[in-house]
Amino acid sequence: ELLEETLFLTVNIIDRFLARENVVRKKLQLAGVTAMLLACKYEEVSVPVVEDLILICDRAYTRADILEMERRIVNTLNFNMSVPTPYCFMRRFLKAAQSEKKLELLSFFMIEL
Repeated sequence: ELLEETLFLTVNIIDRFLARENVVRKKLQLAGVTAMLLACKYEEVSVPVVEDLILICDRAYTRADILEMERRIVNTLNFNMSVPTPYCFMRRFLKAAQSEKKLELLSFFMIEL
């Protein structure tokens, strides 16, 4: 039930974080779920509870692990969460182009690929 913007911001956060930090393979899922938590805090009205994210990870991580990774990601990115995403660009471009629905659907399909 998350917004499309949340997906694209999550991917952007993961990409920028991994470009600057080395993460061991066992912690990649932790980085991903924490990036999703950060994106939700930025984009969503209702943010998932950390305990729900722990359950999604099949209890592989603790609350302290998620909060520590959150601190690490935010510090690595210098608290810069506001970035242009492909979704935001495409939405504005299609509005300016006064496109029809078929083009919108195709455009969003392409950026999701």
